[in-house]
Amino acid sequence: MKKVLKNDGVQSLLASLICILLGLLIGYIVLLFIDPAGAGEAIMAVIKNFFTYNRKEQQLKYLGNTLVKAAPLVMCSLSILFSYKVGLFNIGAAGQYCIGIACSLYCALALKLPWWVCVLAAIVGGAIAGSISGLLKAYCNVNEVISGIMLNWIILYGTNMLLTNVKEATSPYTMEVARTSAASLLPTLGLGKFFNNNKYVGISIILAVVIAVCVWIILEKTRFGYELRATGGNKNAAKYAGMAEKRNIIVTLAISGALAGLGAAMLYLTSYEQWNCSTSSVPGMGFNGIAAAFLGGLNPIGSILSSYFIQHITAGGAFVDKKIYCAQISDLISSIIIYLCGFVFFMKLTMNKWLIKREEKAQKDKEAAAAKGGKEQ
Repeated sequence: MKKVLKNDGVQSLLASLICILLGLLIGYIVLLFIDPAGAGEAIMAVIKNFFTYNRKEQQLKYLGNTLVKAAPLVMCSLSILFSYKVGLFNIGAAGQYCIGIACSLYCALALKLPWWVCVLAAIVGGAIAGSISGLLKAYCNVNEVISGIMLNWIILYGTNMLLTNVKEATSPYTMEVARTSAASLLPTLGLGKFFNNNKYVGISIILAVVIAVCVWIILEKTRFGYELRATGGNKNAAKYAGMAEKRNIIVTLAISGALAGLGAAMLYLTSYEQWNCSTSSVPGMGFNGIAAAFLGGLNPIGSILSSYFIQHITAGGAFVDKKIYCAQISDLISSIIIYLCGFVFFMKLTMNKWLIKREEKAQKDKEAAAAKGGKEQ
C-alpha cells in the first residue's frame, strides 16, 4: 500500500480528487446560504448534467454536446501542460485560442476555404502568437506571463475587428459556418448517429485524444522532448550541454500556441458556436485549460479526463432551478477547483511527509522490538 501511495501518478490522482470534492463541497455551502431547501437538489443537478433527463435519447444528445465542448478544452489543457513541462507558464493560451477563432472563422466565412485549410490557418495563427512570447522570452528576457497577458487583449480586439467583416447584419454574432460554407465544417465521420444524430459531434473528439497521446510520446519518449524538459529544468545547464536553449523556448511556446489555436478550430468549425464581435473579455476556455492541466496531474492522458469533468460540471449549471439559483454556480465550482489546483503540489508534498513519518515510526518500532527481544534473551 505504501509503495502505491508513493507513486507520483497515484498522488496526483488523489490530490485531484481532493480538489474536486472540496470544490463541490464549497459550492454546496454557497447554495446553502442562498436557499438551504433546494441546495442538495441543485448540487446534484450540476453533477448529473445531462443525466437529469429521463430519456436515453436526450442523454446521448447532450453527452455529445459536452464532448464537443470538451475537445477544445483538452487542447487548451495540452497547451498549458506542454509549456509548463518545459518550465514556462503559457497564460497566453487564451489569446492563442482567440486568434485560432479569428483565423479559422475568417477563412471559413470570408474565403469559404475547405475545413483542413481553416484548421491549418488556426494552427499557424496560434503558433505565431505563441512564438512572439517565445522570442521576447528568449532574446529580451521578457516574462512569458506578462507578454502573454498583453497579447491576450491585443488579439481579442483584433479578432473583433477582423470578424466584424463576417458577422450577421442584424446581430453582433458571426454568420453560421453550416449555412455559409458547408465545405468548411469539420467532418463528422458519422459519429453523430451514436449521439442521437447530434450534428456537432465529429472528428474533433477523436483528434483531441490522438493529439494528447502524441504530446505524451513527444515529451516522455523522444530526444526532442527530453531537450525541451532539460531546458525548462535549467536553461544554462542545457546551453552548457550543447542544447539550443533559445530555440527550445521559442519552439515550445509556438507548439503551445498551435495547440490552443487548433482547439478553437475544433469548436467553431463544428458550427456549435458563433463568435460575438462585441466580446469584451478573452474566452474562458484558455484559462479553464489551466485547471484541466493541473487537475489532470500535468499528464496528457489525465488532461482528457479532467477536461471532460470540468466541461461536465460547467454545463451542469444549466440544469439548476433558475428561479432560485443562477446557472453560474457551476462556473463558481470550476473556479474554486482551479484555485485549489494551485495546492496540488502542496498536497503531494504533505502526502510524502506523512509517508516518511510513517516509515520512520515503523522503523523505530522495529528497532525497539528488536532491542527488547535481545534483552529478553
